[in-house]
Amino acid sequence: MLRVDPGETIVRNLAVQIFVSLLEGSGKAFTQVSDAVKQKLYLASREYSQNYIERHGILKVLGMREPIPLEAVYIAVQFLDIKAKLNYESVETLEEVYHHAQQRGFYRDSYPRVAGIDVANQKQFLMVLGAPGAGKTTFLKKMGLEALKGKTETGFQHDCIPVFIELKSLRPDNFSLEETISDGFRFQGFPDPQRFTQSALEKGKLLILLDGLDEVPAIYQSEVIARIQDFVDLYGKNRFIISCRLAVYRYNLRRFTDVTVADFSDHQIQNFITNWFAQDHNKAEECWQKLVSHHYAAAKELTHTPLLLTLICLLYQRAGQFPANRATLYEKALRVLLEEWAGEKGIYQEAIYRGLDTKRKEILLSDIAYHAFRENHFFFQRRELASDIELILREMLPEASPIDGLMVLKSIEVQHGLLVERAEGVYSFSHLSLQEFLAAQYIADDPRLVEQTIGESLCDRRWQEIFILLAGLKQSDSLLTAIAYQIQRYTDLPNLQRLLGWAEQATLGSKSPYHPVAKRAVALFLVLSFGRALSGNHLALQSLTTGSNYVWDLTYEVDPSLAIDYLLDIVLGHSTNLGSLIGALVEISHKKIFRDIRFNLLFAKLKALQIKYDQQVETSDLDGNTLQTLSQTFLSSLGLPSDIFQNLSSHPASQMNDYFYANMLLIRCRKAAVRVSPQVWQTIEAGMLKLPD
Repeated sequence: MLRVDPGETIVRNLAVQIFVSLLEGSGKAFTQVSDAVKQKLYLASREYSQNYIERHGILKVLGMREPIPLEAVYIAVQFLDIKAKLNYESVETLEEVYHHAQQRGFYRDSYPRVAGIDVANQKQFLMVLGAPGAGKTTFLKKMGLEALKGKTETGFQHDCIPVFIELKSLRPDNFSLEETISDGFRFQGFPDPQRFTQSALEKGKLLILLDGLDEVPAIYQSEVIARIQDFVDLYGKNRFIISCRLAVYRYNLRRFTDVTVADFSDHQIQNFITNWFAQDHNKAEECWQKLVSHHYAAAKELTHTPLLLTLICLLYQRAGQFPANRATLYEKALRVLLEEWAGEKGIYQEAIYRGLDTKRKEILLSDIAYHAFRENHFFFQRRELASDIELILREMLPEASPIDGLMVLKSIEVQHGLLVERAEGVYSFSHLSLQEFLAAQYIADDPRLVEQTIGESLCDRRWQEIFILLAGLKQSDSLLTAIAYQIQRYTDLPNLQRLLGWAEQATLGSKSPYHPVAKRAVALFLVLSFGRALSGNHLALQSLTTGSNYVWDLTYEVDPSLAIDYLLDIVLGHSTNLGSLIGALVEISHKKIFRDIRFNLLFAKLKALQIKYDQQVETSDLDGNTLQTLSQTFLSSLGLPSDIFQNLSSHPASQMNDYFYANMLLIRCRKAAVRVSPQVWQTIEAGMLKLPD
């Protein structure tokens, strides 16, 4: 724990200045004060600074066994200079922009950011707003730590004694900030604490940090705000920072500049992880690399909120990995927002209706999440959302009448931050990943809805995360079997039938020890990658290219030892010349995944092409005729007709693409599943990437 030298601390220096001002009226100089009083002042200053560090300079949340120094993991907070609400003409326009952006949390980059420390230095009166877990309290505590260091080049630029006050701890019926500050100085042993406080306030020597305006009971908030305003007017030479949840704040305090805490950027997330695992750099790098992989794109979205990033780091620290069942991760995050965070902070959550407990709130949110997701909607008009809430709660709580949907909406926004006002009167879920999880919960509770969703949305890419979550929410035999059955319906395409039949025959009985599904996947990947140059049109080419990527992902999921990276680079056109292509195929031949392919003949033909076109020519620079010659040579050597992709229209190519996507999704659902019967999975796996028996 950081120890502050009482001979150098800013608190001692300021305390002496304040104490001297008390002596001015008596004509007594500080040198005339007894050594005992001076010593008491010095010791009190030291105790005050150390007490601040011990109380507010640590982080211990979410069941952490040991506290850690706040400054060890602190990431510089950034602010938005408005209340972080988007400005669009209508919900339809907002939806259009969102879908066009095609990214989670696109509104994070909608406004410029500014460093929090810079704003705190510039603004004497600062109102810090943000969602639950956004880092408001942490920022206030950090500013107090900065004040204790005195003026530094990159730190706090004002000489102040920090005073941190949790507003929820004050009695609304006897609210006195002056007495609270005086009590703090008294407890640390300052001489004449009441007069000392008065002098400090009059001289403007305090940085007053008022945390949690939203945590004051609603019936007292107006009165408390009025008293704070009067106090600020009376002692306006001091510096003030107040924190409040954005959803609660409906007041414009005179003098105060309102700012909103920005979500963490990717750079901030990476720095936080690096700080968290400071003793194990390899673990920090592993954690970050997993988060930025496409497998954890939805989980990474949660990490833009500091509270949930802390949760994810804790889980990774304890297990050394993220849960294979990501539904476990989202369920924990949802529980933190619905229950644990308010409980840890000791915030009283007012019950809107008797019986509207955590479970019913979850059911309510699941209903909203599913129906919105099914309609491809992510934003809600306030009144329409309130009307939906009233309709659902009338069924859930028939005795609670009348029900005020707007009041319930506001309660969920304020207490949990799960629904957020993005534009004036327009809401969305705080995280798309949590909306997906809630929607998956809604589906999982109804077997008929599971079957309907598979039939309607299996190959709709935006539903991928929901299917993976479904697999993690319950025993998954029926889900995986139903998905496998749906996949077989795509095999009525003649071109696909020829491919699947060839892949099975070409790899069946080969000498390699690799998984049969992985062998078939590699065979299909090679054909799709090299044969796509023979496709009939641009849209078909796009589908075959995407399909080959799905098969590649499937190969990696089933047997990573067969996923040869430099082969992927070649077929994607990232490198190379014909010589490198031959080298890659030599490596494939050594894998022995094919039974009767005559690789020697293929190599001879490719070397002849190499001589003809010069081995230094990049494959990406070869003209169309040359690419077609290369593809025809490759396909004929594999025993496939060169016309298998010729004149392939976009629709069957897209259907083929869907087939490969669905197989990849099936593998990912299996990995996410809580429990699967070995016999059931063996049957499903045996039929993957092959024609139905």
